[in-house]
Amino acid sequence: MSRLKSKAAIFLTLTLLTSLIAGCSGNNNANTSSPEASPKAEASASSPEASASAEQDLTPITFTMFAEDGNPNWSNMQDEVSKEITRKTGVTLDAEFAVGDPAQKVALIAASGEFPDIISAKGDIGKLVDAGAVIDLTDLIEQHAPNIKRVLGDNLARAKYTNEDQSIYAIPTWAAVDEKRFVAGGGFELQHRVVKEAGYPEIRTVQDYENVIKAYLEKHPTDENGNKNIGVSLNADDWHMYISVTNPAVATTGGSDDGEYFINQETHEATYHFRRPEEKEYFRWLNHMNDIGLLDKESFVQKYDQYKAKVATGRVLGLIDQDWDYNDSQQALKTAGKFDQTYGHYPVTMSKDIKEASFWPTGFMGGYGIAISSTAKDPVRIIKFLDFLASDEGQILNNWGIEGKHYVMENGKRVVPKEVQDRINNDNTAFTKETGIGFYWNMMVHYGDGAKDSTGNYYTKNYPEQLVVGYSDAEKETLAAYDATTWKDLFPKEDEFKEKAYGAAWNISIPGEDEVSILGTKMRDITWKRIPEAILAKPADFDKIWDAYMQDLEKAGVEKMEKGYTKYVQDRVALWSSK
Repeated sequence: MSRLKSKAAIFLTLTLLTSLIAGCSGNNNANTSSPEASPKAEASASSPEASASAEQDLTPITFTMFAEDGNPNWSNMQDEVSKEITRKTGVTLDAEFAVGDPAQKVALIAASGEFPDIISAKGDIGKLVDAGAVIDLTDLIEQHAPNIKRVLGDNLARAKYTNEDQSIYAIPTWAAVDEKRFVAGGGFELQHRVVKEAGYPEIRTVQDYENVIKAYLEKHPTDENGNKNIGVSLNADDWHMYISVTNPAVATTGGSDDGEYFINQETHEATYHFRRPEEKEYFRWLNHMNDIGLLDKESFVQKYDQYKAKVATGRVLGLIDQDWDYNDSQQALKTAGKFDQTYGHYPVTMSKDIKEASFWPTGFMGGYGIAISSTAKDPVRIIKFLDFLASDEGQILNNWGIEGKHYVMENGKRVVPKEVQDRINNDNTAFTKETGIGFYWNMMVHYGDGAKDSTGNYYTKNYPEQLVVGYSDAEKETLAAYDATTWKDLFPKEDEFKEKAYGAAWNISIPGEDEVSILGTKMRDITWKRIPEAILAKPADFDKIWDAYMQDLEKAGVEKMEKGYTKYVQDRVALWSSK
């Protein structure tokens, strides 16, 4: 379920790294002539941004909201950025964030008939559409959201639900406009002390990765307190299984990030990715890592909090995860001054001839985002609130914070003062909770990394010069040893791949009652049983278990599911190419 990582890119940042569903007509005004021009357009008195500000109703109002993504640092809008947003809009959010399986919660909401005012349901939006729980936003965007129209421009066409139903049920907020990604938050992670002791060898294959971990453990089986060091720990608690256990099978075998499917880039046919023979060899390697004692024995029984607590001790030498998933633990290590026990990112594949595809470009994806429920108390006020977030003012607030407090202007450039940057580097969790910076990225239409506003400043802080400011000395030392400035320098670049015509398959919305969705749940249950069984088995039993797994999938209807999902992918290609 790599939809949960994007972005990390995701995350999250955090993951988590970014989109939702929206679509609208009427984006042919002068201020939406091209995505490239829009960030640089000055906000004159008659511009969409200025007029939206002038019309803002500041009467206090509270909206309920449910979001599938967690935010453990949410402070009920008592942080500094949220208070400023409330001051500018009059809006307060009574927000609930998913705990456990978010799909189950969305299903309960859909069945209950009692809906929050605002819903971020990601891939489960189909359940809400089927239940009549969300409204078509086309007219609201046209009439009340000039900033959303300005930012999305022609990309608004990618927000339509399906070929048959071209409504906009959600405004795409996970995907960023005009984005050039600079952050490599995934791949395989190794502590800086591990690669340093090994002499900074090339880390390109699973064998390279295994070698440095094994060598370090042989010399340092315990930490300074006599506790056992751990080679690699996986996070297999609930949906994290996708991120840490199953998605890497695609990445290490050259596939792009398409959730539970491998998509043929010529025919757009979908295959349940576990059925690829090359992925079997990735899981065989994990089985081998378990057999030789380099895989954490608790990987498939530990809860997420236990995983994070373990990583925060500094005893886990390697991770296979996204940085937003272990960010709290890494921040704890930094706060404790254990910078050499934090992690770098490496483009690991099964063999050197395979190209790691983390940066395979998708274009603007549409897909995931924010929906307004059919029982919302004031849809117009909600869309105006979301439109404020899409304004330059809203985007700068979310990404940079408050001028004079979180950043200053020096020679026309936004600069983070040293004392603020030190807090970000060394106590980021507390800083984030206090400031609220970054809380709204997946609630708002936004420009991406590398895009600049009318003043020539970047919308986000994720650009090479600023990223380096946030690196510790240990991180800079590791990067220098690999002749790199940022972690992305180690990965294959966007221009080495052809942009995918469908964006990313993981953010294609499937109606909740569709057979593809029902079969997908069956396949997931089989996979989450069989994959851990295969990894933890004796090597001599691996093939037998894998063969039984493949047979289980076939009996459960995997081929029918693949055929159905292929149609959705091909329909999206047709929808997007007809705009």
